[in-house]
Amino acid sequence: MSSTLESDLLRTFVAVADTRNFTKAGEVVGRTQSAVSIQMKRLEENLGESLFDRTSRGVILTTHGNHLLSKARRVIAMLEEAAASVRQPHLSGLVRIGIPEEYSSFVLPRALGSFDSMHPGVEILVRFGLSATNIQALNNDLLDLAVVYEQGDHSAHELLCSDPTVWVTSKIHEQHLRSPMPVAMYTSESWCKTMSLASLDRKQDNYRISYLSDSSNGLTAGVRAGLGIAPLARTSIPDDCRELTAADGFQVIDFSRVVLRLSNRLASEAILGMADAIRQAFRASQA
Repeated sequence: MSSTLESDLLRTFVAVADTRNFTKAGEVVGRTQSAVSIQMKRLEENLGESLFDRTSRGVILTTHGNHLLSKARRVIAMLEEAAASVRQPHLSGLVRIGIPEEYSSFVLPRALGSFDSMHPGVEILVRFGLSATNIQALNNDLLDLAVVYEQGDHSAHELLCSDPTVWVTSKIHEQHLRSPMPVAMYTSESWCKTMSLASLDRKQDNYRISYLSDSSNGLTAGVRAGLGIAPLARTSIPDDCRELTAADGFQVIDFSRVVLRLSNRLASEAILGMADAIRQAFRASQA
């Protein structure tokens, strides 16, 4: 960042932009109205552009001011993130995570990136697996925390989000229009497989199992290739596929609850920090 764009000037600029008033901006940044005025004059001189139009009711941003505002907010956010990472205690050790494959593309990278930026000394192990497998690993002290699906309306564990399991078809291949209808399904027995097949049986449509996989990523590949419709979490539907809705004659398979479970043993600061990063990542994905 150029020396002409000092962070102090940018913070004051954002305060003026938000309040549309030099006096109120001064209250936000802890300066007098005249000090704010001097700072903004200095910023405009450094940039060689007018950032405000002065009116009887206060100030409004010019085109150049609006252009600078979004960039100033990003710079300030980056500075605050950097400061927060310095203030964080130095953590080390191992954190073992269990999580469904459905969240390997968007939630997990966000959580890992955020956590590593603050705690680069922590070793991370990730295990992708079915909920039952990860719960067993958690109970056997092979995992420190796990993101799992739960059925029912109530849980003793922390709710991260609700993510229904739905039938998905390729926008290109439209497998749901074929007869018999090809279906991509899990190899192993699970509540998802049981409920998915039961939902098809209730429809009384002619279908056949055309493709099997032991993972959700495998099912996603199958539906994208046109090998069959597949039961997937709503948040994991790829761009070239779509949910089969009531208009297509399909119902939601299951209204799954996604919960966070921690090991029964005393959690370290690193484990608690990772749990918070996962919470934040799920919140961001729902925004």
